[in-house]
Amino acid sequence: MTPQLQQAIRLLQLSTLELNAEIQQALEENLMLEVDESVDEAIIEQPSATESIDESIDPSTLELNTTADKIPDDLPVDADWSSIYDISPPRSRDTSQESEWDISSAAAETGLCDHLLWQTCLASFTDIEQQIAELLIGEINDDGFFIGDIHETSGSFNSELVTPQLAESVLKRIQGFDPDGVGARDLRETLVIQLQLLAADTPLRGKAISLLENWFDLLAENNTLMLRLRTGLDKDTLKKILTLIRSCNPRPGQSIATKNHDYIAPDVTVIRHNDRWVVGSNTENAPALRINSGYACMIKRGDRSHDNLLMRDHLQEARWLLKSLQSRRETLLRVAQSIVTRQQAFLDRGAEAMRPMVMRELADELELHESTISRAVTNKYMLTPLGIFEFRYFFSSHVGNETTGNHSSTAVRARIKKMIHLEEPDKPLSDNRITTLLKEQGISIARRTVAKYRDSMAIPSSSDRKRMI
Repeated sequence: MTPQLQQAIRLLQLSTLELNAEIQQALEENLMLEVDESVDEAIIEQPSATESIDESIDPSTLELNTTADKIPDDLPVDADWSSIYDISPPRSRDTSQESEWDISSAAAETGLCDHLLWQTCLASFTDIEQQIAELLIGEINDDGFFIGDIHETSGSFNSELVTPQLAESVLKRIQGFDPDGVGARDLRETLVIQLQLLAADTPLRGKAISLLENWFDLLAENNTLMLRLRTGLDKDTLKKILTLIRSCNPRPGQSIATKNHDYIAPDVTVIRHNDRWVVGSNTENAPALRINSGYACMIKRGDRSHDNLLMRDHLQEARWLLKSLQSRRETLLRVAQSIVTRQQAFLDRGAEAMRPMVMRELADELELHESTISRAVTNKYMLTPLGIFEFRYFFSSHVGNETTGNHSSTAVRARIKKMIHLEEPDKPLSDNRITTLLKEQGISIARRTVAKYRDSMAIPSSSDRKRMI
């Protein structure tokens, strides 16, 4: 392969982030390249002035922009430094006026562990209790549960002053920290802690705590009939107690866990215009480039000096880069347009209408190699009215047979998810029942396939869904 083709293939498989890094490196290393801020297009063709630079024309005859030569050394200004920047001394921040939302947002940025360690400074711990608290907090996972061992924690100090009873008392105080229920050792304990922190006059609070402490196994199994027999509660009262318990957070740490915000810059956008889906390139995800005509005009024909040869090499590399970027943009648009054409039903009706599609079909249609399609859809994203999707999301295998027709595996997953979402909580659908319902809709698949799709979506089995509180 020629160097130009190798470069085009390499740029095609780069993500937007990697492409921007590649462009930035080229701007730093190639003096012939510059950012074109006069246009909105992401990647542009070479300017007409530079296109005329070839072996038959002397670049030195091209005119230079002399506007910069006319700029005076000192420009008149109508503002001073103080009108732009505040030169007054900095003021201390008044934290008393911060809202609860501001505090929780700051906690979410620091993470659960840091949030708990910050609260130990306000808990009036002694020096030894502070050390114990730091060890205990280190054993609290992202869900907010203490997964360590009290005896191992106390034994790690090798001191008679640190006993399991002291470590247990420190853990009890940590369990009173924010968020409610943090530091519990299991689900039952965190639910009890959260209920105990409610106002004393909360209706049915005491009975809910008693139910968790004495009949948690029956509660986890959702065995309401046995619960009524053992507790003597009527149906309506038990229902209200269960509603109160369900209002608690089973994973309190998740409300404070560190949030990593990953932002995706789409490569193409899809909009509906005049009853047609139109694909366009996102012009904001990469800087616009052009040849620097000033440096290009310095190249002299027939000059074999080192500087002149270096500029000629830079000019040729810049041309190759611009051409490769343009080729990348056109290939992505062609692939995206072909995907949108084949998946119009998905854009109109959602995932349940997704058609089966493989890369070979696009390769044959666009007269490209299948490996080129694979590079074009890797780490590339499409912005649609339904959200941002990776190109690969639209490719799925065929499900079904000749009699029932071919269906997309993505569409089948969407149907299964919808069925489970609409099921009755006390009568969840089994995999066999879902298989039967799919056959009634013309989708013939095996029960094990339903189980595989359900597991891939992290949906528990019917028995586990029924036992969930």
